[in-house]
Amino acid sequence: MPIAVRERASHRTDVLVVGAGLAGLYASLEASARGARVMLVTKGSLQASNSFMAQGGIAAAVGHDDDPELHLADTLAVGRGLADPAAAAVLVREGVDRVADLGRLGVQWDRDENGRPQLAREGGHSRNRIFHADGTATGAAIARTLIGRVAADPRIRVVEHAAAIGLVTDGDGCAGAWILGHDELQPVRARITLLATGGAGALYSRTTNPPGATGDGIAIAHRAGADVRDMEFVQFHPTAVATGGRAFLVSEAVRGDGAYLVSEAGDRFMVDEHPDAELAPRDVVTRVIQARLDAGQTSYLSLRHLDAARVRSRFPNLVEGCARLGIDLCADPVPVAPAAHYLMGGIATDLHGATSLAGLYASGESACTGAHGANRLASNSLLECFVFAHRAVAAGLDAVPHDVDRPLPPERPLARARLAELRRRMWSGAGPVRDREGLEQLLTWLDAQPESNPVRVATLIAAAALERRESRGSHLRRDHPDLDPALEGPVACRATLSTT
Repeated sequence: MPIAVRERASHRTDVLVVGAGLAGLYASLEASARGARVMLVTKGSLQASNSFMAQGGIAAAVGHDDDPELHLADTLAVGRGLADPAAAAVLVREGVDRVADLGRLGVQWDRDENGRPQLAREGGHSRNRIFHADGTATGAAIARTLIGRVAADPRIRVVEHAAAIGLVTDGDGCAGAWILGHDELQPVRARITLLATGGAGALYSRTTNPPGATGDGIAIAHRAGADVRDMEFVQFHPTAVATGGRAFLVSEAVRGDGAYLVSEAGDRFMVDEHPDAELAPRDVVTRVIQARLDAGQTSYLSLRHLDAARVRSRFPNLVEGCARLGIDLCADPVPVAPAAHYLMGGIATDLHGATSLAGLYASGESACTGAHGANRLASNSLLECFVFAHRAVAAGLDAVPHDVDRPLPPERPLARARLAELRRRMWSGAGPVRDREGLEQLLTWLDAQPESNPVRVATLIAAAALERRESRGSHLRRDHPDLDPALEGPVACRATLSTT
């Protein structure tokens, strides 16, 4: 069926938000609170985002023994020399206020027997500072609250099952996006266009992400000329269940509550690898488990020494998820292996969410502020959604709008990617352990594929991984196993791809 292209003057808004994860939902509410008209566009439903599946929590330094400067030190240490100190400082200092905002919006945090928020500890953190809601279903709990607020807000128009396939741009700036829905392609003009489309974990055969997490926002921004950075840094979560189909994540929170990582013989192996044992940063735990896999050894999570009633009360969704796989989380050793989880890189932004294209902003996992560096500190991702969405809306509404006269629609629909094969090749060539030969073979195959969003983003990841000839954080090169001090610092990656 041919696609109708129409331009209607009525399709105008102050703020166009693309993506309905936590960053997009919060940005929409923030813009409305400032008096702006908002259109929120999502290619699925409001309940289908990656944020909805987030098990962990949100980190904020509010404990009596904690301080944002301690949170900053942990963030920079885990970033392995690449985290931008200014971005990380904004994240941890303003994060305290953003978590308070969520409470005012109605998010119900888990509380202890004294009625105070129950703060947990996760890998890489020196203090208990992780807020949870509904146990390890924090993302869904926050999302449900924000969705209810969005649905009741008369200033916010929600458009589900519609995709942004290009930007309204003249190469220097952005004035909206081309939205495809119900076989009709139309431009939506906006003072601010905010991309909050999530990451790209679904480009891998083994992932904790939903199938739609293919980096669409990153692709359309890059195709329009926006800069990207740090695309080689894909975080592989160490403890996804190693059985069944799509990877089922066993949250880091269980290790925060005392779960052990053990060998086939039941021996704890992380105690010999890092002073924090099971609570070592994710890149450390992933490397150890991947090395054991490569040596033919299976790694397990064990909770059998913990109180079963507390485990069932604290982690009901994990107990149910494991049970569907035939595993008793309280009694059985759970086989685990790494899975693609989070993209530290993305559309390059400044500290106000602004990209290299005037009028275009990005926040959440699709953006890269530099705050995470080479490895994200656990539970900083949800925090980033709120901190930089808040800043992006404020900066965008204060900025002079960019005008684009007579925008041209995208020249042609993009080809469908061969996703099953792409995912297998990404895992093999650009997975937890990479080398020059595998990356070059992957790039040769990608270069022969028709242009599509998944192919473009996969190419950005593989090209950046080939360029970084060292091992740092989540990026592990078997042919360059050591750190290269010359590569330290927040250096932008701008892989060049044809836009035709």
